[in-house]
Amino acid sequence: MYRITKEFHFSASHQLSHLPDDHQCARMHGHNYIVVVELSATELDRNGFVRDYHELQPLKRYIDETFDHRHLNDVFGHDRVTSEYLAKHFYDWCKERLPEASAVRVSETPKTWAEYRP
Repeated sequence: MYRITKEFHFSASHQLSHLPDDHQCARMHGHNYIVVVELSATELDRNGFVRDYHELQPLKRYIDETFDHRHLNDVFGHDRVTSEYLAKHFYDWCKERLPEASAVRVSETPKTWAEYRP
């Protein structure tokens, strides 16, 4: 199996207001998110790629235009926008456009990661 990854970055705020008041994530706060998309294939294309990295530009545009410097609760219309939720959201977006999408990882901090892999 061949696997490639590409990393994307955006900054955004969110608030998990359903958590207890004394939980730090119940307050509005922000993160410098990292999104890593993994693509997999058993065979390479005629150019020797799983997928040309350039073909991931639509994902970069989507992230920049929809999420960067936004309040994620407003973007999604609810208050359960966690890294796990974002990983699944970005996976679904990619899978619809890139059949080779095999996983997405999202980081809120340098030490924390969430992954969605079907």
